[in-house]
Amino acid sequence: MSVALATQLREGTKKAHTMAENTGFVSCFLKGVVDKASYRKLVADLYFVYEAMEEEVNKLSKHPVVGPIGKKELNRLESLEQDLAFYFGEGWKEEIQPSQSAVTYVERIRTVARDSPELLVGHHYTRYMGDLSGGQILKSIAQKAMNMSGDDGLRFYVFNDITDEKAFKASYRSAMDQLPIDQATADRILEEANYAFRLNMRMFQELEGNLVAAIGKVLFGFLTRRQRAGSTEAATVA
Repeated sequence: MSVALATQLREGTKKAHTMAENTGFVSCFLKGVVDKASYRKLVADLYFVYEAMEEEVNKLSKHPVVGPIGKKELNRLESLEQDLAFYFGEGWKEEIQPSQSAVTYVERIRTVARDSPELLVGHHYTRYMGDLSGGQILKSIAQKAMNMSGDDGLRFYVFNDITDEKAFKASYRSAMDQLPIDQATADRILEEANYAFRLNMRMFQELEGNLVAAIGKVLFGFLTRRQRAGSTEAATVA
């Protein structure tokens, strides 16, 4: 039966979305203050998160709830690998380590995939719809802030296999609404999506120390106060 899962997730994660945007790291990012060292650490953390996510979703490609939303056009792992090679060089795998918050995030994805696979839908929605919705805006901000041009180092935000973003998101939402779940399961997926936002926030918060060191405590405080006092309509950074 249909439980309008897409709408429930959109409406039910609004508060968490706003809270994520109001972390210091994201506030600064949206203001155009992006430190390259902090950004490449974020890319490294995201690599471990997406490696786990795409591995588990691929294993569950025949699962009646996970399979229909595991659209390969959204996959980010290859793009992240290209970005890591740009920032760290060809030996990037030996150069990166996940932060503690990324380790916790990965463990949650693995646990859910093993014990309650349907809850992966909450993680999938939180990550990929955020990436797709805000990708081009965030890419533009990062390009200007880090004085970069082209896609190199920013391929995470480039979806080469999606030519019509609006149509793709409509198809994704339609697939979610047709999943064979009841309202109780929808409630659990929504709860997991909100938890996914908190896991993302912890990654952003771990990056704040690096950013403060790069731009200074006074500027960091000014930028985050301005963001919290204003609108939070922009898309989440990652």
